[in-house]
Amino acid sequence: MKKEIKKRDKMPRLNAVINHELYQKYYERIRSCETDRIFCCHQMNHLLDVARIAYIKNLEEGLGYEKELIYTAAVLHDIGKSFQYREQIPHEIAGEKVARRILDSLPEEVNFTDEEKELICLAVKGHRRRHEGMQQIEELFYESDKRSRMCLSCAAEKKCNWDKEEKNMEITI
Repeated sequence: MKKEIKKRDKMPRLNAVINHELYQKYYERIRSCETDRIFCCHQMNHLLDVARIAYIKNLEEGLGYEKELIYTAAVLHDIGKSFQYREQIPHEIAGEKVARRILDSLPEEVNFTDEEKELICLAVKGHRRRHEGMQQIEELFYESDKRSRMCLSCAAEKKCNWDKEEKNMEITI
């Protein structure tokens, strides 16, 4: 009996976002700003760690978010980081604006629905801090973002300004 091999999930909308001119511009700005950074960086490894954790939590908790939506929100959640470095604009505020510009300019064949765009932008804007009235997607990305940091194995952990309670000194998801 032959095993049927499942094709890898294709995510054309996610890839349209990653290859978007604005995404590339701001991603490169982040990379440039973080060239000599000793603390956690906000590049593809981190973004995909957040996506994977969020997707696992989504499945375990039965939240019902589509995989491509989660991955897209994850790759966009820190896209405003260069604005924080260069202009002291909170990255979740700048990031939501950049994410919306990218999402609103995708070609029709890879466009997200208005409801999906709102969820993605809400994840970007709401991932940074706990706040009263957090919506489910904000909570998912807040937790996934924080859990993605492996303070326990970070060479810069002692110099990090995160509160002791915020640091991940154990592996948790």
